[in-house]
Amino acid sequence: MTLNREHHYTINVKWTGNRGTGTSNYREYGREHIISFEGKPELQGSSDPSFRGDKTKYNPEELLVASLSMCHMLSYLHICVNHGVVVVDYVDIAQGIMAEEDNGSGRFREVTLNPRVTVKDSSMIDKANELHKKANELCFIANSVNFPVHHKPTCVVGG
Repeated sequence: MTLNREHHYTINVKWTGNRGTGTSNYREYGREHIISFEGKPELQGSSDPSFRGDKTKYNPEELLVASLSMCHMLSYLHICVNHGVVVVDYVDIAQGIMAEEDNGSGRFREVTLNPRVTVKDSSMIDKANELHKKANELCFIANSVNFPVHHKPTCVVGG
């Protein structure tokens, strides 16, 4: 029996920024859009404010950094279970650096994840810190990008 290990994802992105004249002028159209997935709440999107976007809405760059952070966390929690590390809290303040080129293109240079992990017992701290490397190796999103994803974890004991 062969398992199908391909996963397919379908999303809908709808531009909502037509202010009446479409893209007749660079300054005349909005960058707003709606991102929807079947059966899930919509996300309000725009471009980064540096590119005339709405700062109150998610932009693609933020969502890329968020995807890396989420994927690492989910991989990490899974690995912790397999190694007997009991995580009771996990918070990450992830940071990405994107460089804009003279021709208007750009690319991410790096993303740094800063997970603050709380484990149940002090005997778990060393293993908890060590498992970030394995989680990065398993992270689907980190394996899909062409820039480094750094990790600066801290681990504390609690609850």
